[in-house]
Amino acid sequence: MLTAFARAFKTPDLRKKLLFTLGIIVLFRLGSHIPVPGVSYKNVQICVDQAGSSNGLFGLVNMFSGGALLQITIFALGIMPYITASIILQLLTVVIPKLETLKKEGQAGTAKITQYTRYLTVALAILQGTGLVATARTGALFQGCPVASQIVPDRSVFTTIVMVVTMTAGTCLVMWLGELVTDRGIGNGMSILMFISIAAGFIGALWQIKLQGKIADGWVEFGVVILVGLAMVALVVFVEQAQRRIPVQYAKRMIGRRAYGGTSTYIPLKVNQAGVIPVIFASSLLYIPALVVQFSGSTADWAVWIQKHFVTGDHPYYIATYFLLIVFFAFFYVAISFNPEEVADNMKKYGGFIPGIRAGRPTAEYLSYVLNRITWPGSLYLGLIALVPTMALAGFGANQNFPFGGTSILIIVGVGLETVKQIESQLQQRNYEGFLR
Repeated sequence: MLTAFARAFKTPDLRKKLLFTLGIIVLFRLGSHIPVPGVSYKNVQICVDQAGSSNGLFGLVNMFSGGALLQITIFALGIMPYITASIILQLLTVVIPKLETLKKEGQAGTAKITQYTRYLTVALAILQGTGLVATARTGALFQGCPVASQIVPDRSVFTTIVMVVTMTAGTCLVMWLGELVTDRGIGNGMSILMFISIAAGFIGALWQIKLQGKIADGWVEFGVVILVGLAMVALVVFVEQAQRRIPVQYAKRMIGRRAYGGTSTYIPLKVNQAGVIPVIFASSLLYIPALVVQFSGSTADWAVWIQKHFVTGDHPYYIATYFLLIVFFAFFYVAISFNPEEVADNMKKYGGFIPGIRAGRPTAEYLSYVLNRITWPGSLYLGLIALVPTMALAGFGANQNFPFGGTSILIIVGVGLETVKQIESQLQQRNYEGFLR
């Protein structure tokens, strides 16, 4: 990886792209530290220092914003509205025929879906910004903090509107920065910004574990966490690269005097076909009961039961539910994102077939069978990776957004691998020697 970056810096046009990307990253991190107008920065810092990293309800969104959410900055919402909008549009593509038609139209249809994603991102940013301002005004953002209700001193309608508009504009700016990195940088703009947001809290979270440690002034716990993290990175790299290659043979066709086809290729089916989406879905769904209890303020039996079993991440009920939800969403997302019948029809249309399998419906059934078989180990792997922060919570007193936890490590390793592949492909295009030397 370091070799690829070193070679890229030696290439003039790639060096410009890398420096441009680094400049965008600096702007992105700068905006994550500029407070929203109307917020008492002093009171926010008091509550953040007192709460530390134990805010579990807003921990996932705070992690995706690089710690900007709890600081209530102009980039407080971060990239999360865009991620949510992209997932919603992807799910609606299966349900709404018009979106499915647009998806099949190629580049023009994809551009239109991207435009719909931007509109939905703005709507979600307004909704989430309003919710964040309301939560900060009531003091529910930092429970137990003596000055939590004084984070927003001025509670007028004008101040509220200014705060919501500022955070919505910040989300639009983040979205634009991500698209700039995609067009003029090294690519994968949104993914790189997400990578930076999560990596920004790594050093602080690791040092917090060292400070809370008791053996050899915390260095033993710190070393164990580093070793566990390296093992997890190796496991994630191994599984993310693993794929089942289904061979496809294309028949030879004579059109006029020319022969077409007769080539062999394969369909790569990844073991973890769903990526990190099931973990995000499961985490978000498990936050809902705790949020309902928090905002309702109820002390009924059902509220007490939820607080006992689904607020602390180390409870057996929470662990079992979390694991089962990840497995369920892994199969659900694979089912809606990969259509075996469509793949089989396209193969049949262009004269392709899997050796030993008849074209058409038998091919679709075979692809579905293989996909179900490899999704099982992929979903169990996702559940195992996601449970590491829970085990760390019990063993080292770490928070639920453990630095080498499920969501963070999957995104960081996945984006890192994809970025290195993209840089290597661009290097190969510029240094291609051809067949003759």
